[in-house]
Amino acid sequence: MKKFIVVLIFLAVVSPAFAQRISEENSSNVYYINVPVEKVYPSGQGYIIQYRRAVNQIGTVGIPNEWFTDAAGRAELITLPPGKNWPTMSVFYREGQFSHIRLYVHRWKAHPTWGNVPQAADLSRYFVDPDNVKIEL
Repeated sequence: MKKFIVVLIFLAVVSPAFAQRISEENSSNVYYINVPVEKVYPSGQGYIIQYRRAVNQIGTVGIPNEWFTDAAGRAELITLPPGKNWPTMSVFYREGQFSHIRLYVHRWKAHPTWGNVPQAADLSRYFVDPDNVKIEL
């Protein structure tokens, strides 16, 4: 029984060192950009996101619906908990290449950050590159 306890203590002390090294290897080449979202426009092709670039500047990007449906999708739509949280968008890059997006939105569609797209609007200019998203800061 004493040997068993000694082995458990040894594993408890040594295993975090290996976990730390593995974690650092996987995440060392990952970084993200987080931007505040001004408006989210759902459409048939995807979401049009207006975000703050700099003082008095707004950027616009389109996120295709297909990115949200795949099991290993390139985008996640996460609803914010109740409160005064403002929507944000996090764009993740791995080794300098676009990896995925997390869009944190307000849960109620009546919130001022949700908008509507007119039916006759041509949105194809926002969905030009189906494999990449370019965020301008």
